[in-house]
Amino acid sequence: MQFDTTIIGAGAAGMMCAAHADGRVLLVDHAKAPGEKIRISGGGRCNFTNMHCGPHAFLSQNPHFAKSALARYTQWDFVGLVDAHGIAWHEKTLGQLFCDVSAKEIIAMLRAMMQAQGVDLRLKTSVSGITKIESGFDLDLETPEGTQHISTHTLVIATGGKSIPKMGATGFAYDVARQFNLPLTDTRAALVPFTFDHGRFSEISGVATPARVTAGSGTFDEALLFTHRGLSGPAVLQASSYWQEGQDITVNLSPDADMFDTLRNRRPKAGNRNLSTELATLLPARLVEHLSHEIDLTGNIADCPDTRLRGIADHLSTWRLRPNGTEGYRTAEVTLGGVDTTALSSKTMAAKDVPGLYFIGEAVDVTGWLGGYNFQWAWSSAMACADALQQSVNNK
Repeated sequence: MQFDTTIIGAGAAGMMCAAHADGRVLLVDHAKAPGEKIRISGGGRCNFTNMHCGPHAFLSQNPHFAKSALARYTQWDFVGLVDAHGIAWHEKTLGQLFCDVSAKEIIAMLRAMMQAQGVDLRLKTSVSGITKIESGFDLDLETPEGTQHISTHTLVIATGGKSIPKMGATGFAYDVARQFNLPLTDTRAALVPFTFDHGRFSEISGVATPARVTAGSGTFDEALLFTHRGLSGPAVLQASSYWQEGQDITVNLSPDADMFDTLRNRRPKAGNRNLSTELATLLPARLVEHLSHEIDLTGNIADCPDTRLRGIADHLSTWRLRPNGTEGYRTAEVTLGGVDTTALSSKTMAAKDVPGLYFIGEAVDVTGWLGGYNFQWAWSSAMACADALQQSVNNK
């Protein structure tokens, strides 16, 4: 069978590309249903983009690579598409946009668009072999009915990274890149909780508090959550993308105010109150009790000189912690790194040295912040690729 375009991976990027590609398009995925990561995202509401999306919110060895695709298909373009399909949405926080009802609406929208384009969607189908030929590629497909052989003029790899393997994630995209001698950047789990030895925070598991978390060059002000295994919450997930193994992270438990000024100003009015009791009005009580094992919080606040209050405030605003690792791909929302952007065109997502081969979405070394940015990269990179595919079909 002959196709103009074959897309491997029926996730966000793959379906978006298929819905906009011209000609005879085949979309294959080894899963039972398309868009499984869309379905579970955002607590089942799908954080489909972010109002503040821009190149600043993406990590890559080439920070300029994402600019072209993001500028040509913006968050507002996708919002317009969602509106056109009658999907109600709302902003939750920090520009994050969610479906009012269900993430399944985004999947249904993409499936309807693919159906209108006549896309041949084949599920429970994996690719066991790819061969480059003069006119494109020959593929071996493993289907429930047996092995099938097809030919395709162009081939798009949209299989994502290694995050959440229970959803079917694999390193397939990286295997294809290696087959065609495309360079890869180092990959690791990102947007992922930190772990600590010996259940360090197990006694305060479930406690959450606003915090400023810094790892490497990344600093984020959002919620921090203590867990049986370590630290989680949006601020931690964000910082994890900037963390390297063996590094400390810094936690500021008073991101919106100077803790020293706050405690000193309370001294005249609450002088007879115990220091830990007063601190528990500013932080969760269970967290204060945990901190009392590291900081001396005995005595009344009236008896605390400025030097002692300063020391306590400094500890709370520059709490240095060293994770022993992360929870890994099992719970990571994305994979950092991937196909090296030096091998790809930023305008078309095509492999520069392999005519007809494209990589889009998470498979590429472009990783967004938490909050809808990675979905926007999926939509934008898919559209850059689809535009190129349209031209390819028109030029045949």
